[in-house]
Amino acid sequence: MVSYREVKPGGKPFKRAYVAVMLWFVGRAVQAAARVDRAVAREFDDLPDSFTFCLGVEPRGPFMVVGKSKKGRVKYLGWNPAGKEIDLAMRIQNMEAAILLFTFQENNALSACRNRITVDGDIPAACAMMRVIDIVEVYLLPKMIARLAIKRYPSWSFRRKYLGRIRIYFRSVLGY
Repeated sequence: MVSYREVKPGGKPFKRAYVAVMLWFVGRAVQAAARVDRAVAREFDDLPDSFTFCLGVEPRGPFMVVGKSKKGRVKYLGWNPAGKEIDLAMRIQNMEAAILLFTFQENNALSACRNRITVDGDIPAACAMMRVIDIVEVYLLPKMIARLAIKRYPSWSFRRKYLGRIRIYFRSVLGY
């Protein structure tokens, strides 16, 4: 019998690095948006205290972990879900699906419909977190790109859109 050597697929280091940076920045922006935007704060108010959310790429990551404390403060908890009690885990099926999602070739709703995102946890909480991520993407992205990233672009006032964007960028970079 002839033996064949096992071929392992490549690691895709550039795609992995890009998705890791995007998840890091989105995680910090969710923390900032919870303090700046009332709609995001309301979404988190409806979630239970000590709620922890994880969004990541299967099989080996990268991940983003966001949690709500007992006092109601939203905090980016880093990239490692190990050792944390995760209430809601949303996993993107593979790196190619994550690239489609984070290069804004496909919006969140379409990715979910095409089974590229799996949910382990409460479905209403997952819908709330998808709404939060949509709001954060409107703040972070220019209108031309945000229209591709979300299902329906909102009509916000100038003050909410641009002043909120400045505050969220500022808080995301500084981490508070």
